[in-house]
Amino acid sequence: MAARKFPQKALFGSNIPSACFIIDCQGLKHNLEILDYVQKRSGAKILLALKAFAAWAFFPLISSAYQGPLVGTCASSVHEARLGYEEFGGEVHCFAAAFTEAEVLELVPICDHIVFNSVRQWLRFKDLATSYAESLNRKINFGLRINPEHSEGAVAIYDPCAASSRLGIRLANFDPSVFASGINGLHFHTLCEQGAQELKRTLDAALEKFGPYFKKCAWINFGGGHHITRSDYDLDLLCQEILKWRELFKATIYLEPGEAVALDAGWLTAEVLDIVAADLPVAILDVSPACHMPDTLEMPYDPPLFYQKEDEILEAKPNLGGPHRYWLAGKSCLAGDMLRSSYAFERELAIGDRLIFGDMAIYSMVKTNTFNGLQLPSIGSISGDEFKLRKSFGYTDFRDRLS
Repeated sequence: MAARKFPQKALFGSNIPSACFIIDCQGLKHNLEILDYVQKRSGAKILLALKAFAAWAFFPLISSAYQGPLVGTCASSVHEARLGYEEFGGEVHCFAAAFTEAEVLELVPICDHIVFNSVRQWLRFKDLATSYAESLNRKINFGLRINPEHSEGAVAIYDPCAASSRLGIRLANFDPSVFASGINGLHFHTLCEQGAQELKRTLDAALEKFGPYFKKCAWINFGGGHHITRSDYDLDLLCQEILKWRELFKATIYLEPGEAVALDAGWLTAEVLDIVAADLPVAILDVSPACHMPDTLEMPYDPPLFYQKEDEILEAKPNLGGPHRYWLAGKSCLAGDMLRSSYAFERELAIGDRLIFGDMAIYSMVKTNTFNGLQLPSIGSISGDEFKLRKSFGYTDFRDRLS
C-alpha cells in the first residue's frame, strides 16, 4: 500500500468552513486517469455508481459527455437515474430490487439499460416497458440481475450474495426463456471494496453456474465494489479477465464502481467544540458520525484522521495507547453518536482545534441526514491550495424535507 495521503495545509486555514465536505479535484483526476487506462486497455465501459458519489458539480470532470472518461452512470432509483440523465449525460443504467409501474414509466424515457431483479418483475412489466419504449422510438437494453451464490466475505450488511440475500436470481430460479422475450444482458455484483483476485473468483463462479446463458448476452455487467484505484489493485489481472470475457462471449463488458471513482479524493473538516470527562476524554465535534459519516457506524470502520501539531500535519491513530487518547463524538442526542475507536494524538486537544477526516468523498454526502435538526456540512472543492465553496445548508434544508 502507498503511504497515507495527507490533507493540504490550506484545509486547516480559518477561511475553510467547518463542517465541510471538500472534494480534492487532483485526487479525483488521478482516479479517473486509472479508470480511463482500464477502459482503453480492456475495452470495458465504466459507469459511475451514483449511490457512492453524486456530487453533480463535479460531473464535468468525470463524464465523457463533457471532458471526463466515464461513459455514463448507474442508478438505483428514479431520482438517481434522472440525475444521471440530466446532469451527467452518456448512458443511464438502472437497477432496483423492485420497481413499481409508475417508476417503470419514469425510467423508460431516460434509461438506456433497465435491469430487473427477478423474472417475475420482468414478466410483469415487459409489455409496458417495451411498448412504451417503442412509442418513444427508444432502444432500451433490458437485463436481469443474477446471483452467482458466491460470497467474498464482505461485511454482512454489504454482502449481496449472503444466504438470505434478495438481490439477483439464483440458478435454480433462472428461466432461460427470458432471452426470447426481450432480455439481452445479465448483471451480477458480489464485491465491496475488493480487488481483482476477488473479482476473478466471482467470474469463475458465475461462469460455472451461468456460462451457457452468457452466450446469449449482448452485454454483461460485472457490477461494482471494484477498488480499481487503490494503490495495490492488480490492474493487469482485471484487464486480462475483461479481455477473456469479451473474447468468450463477444459481449460489451460494463463495470460500475462508485468508490473507485472518488477513492481518497475527499475530506471532511471538523472542529472540537468541547471535551468532556469519561473513561477517556470525549472530544465533541461539529461533525456527527451518525448524521454525517453513517458508514463509520454501519460498516463499521475507523476513518483516517489528521490534525496539526505546531506547523506539522500528523495522523491520529485509532486503537493505540498513549497519553493523549480521545473518544470522538458528535453533538446529537444519540448516545452512540461516536466513532467506535478511540484515537491517539501526540498532543492534547483543545477547544477550537481543526480535525480533518480522510476519504470522505464516497458514501458520505449521499448518506447524510438531519437527525436532531443538525446542520448538514457544506460542500466545497480544492485544487492545489485553491478552495471553492460550492454549497451551504441551513434551516430550510431541514424544514423542507418535512411537512
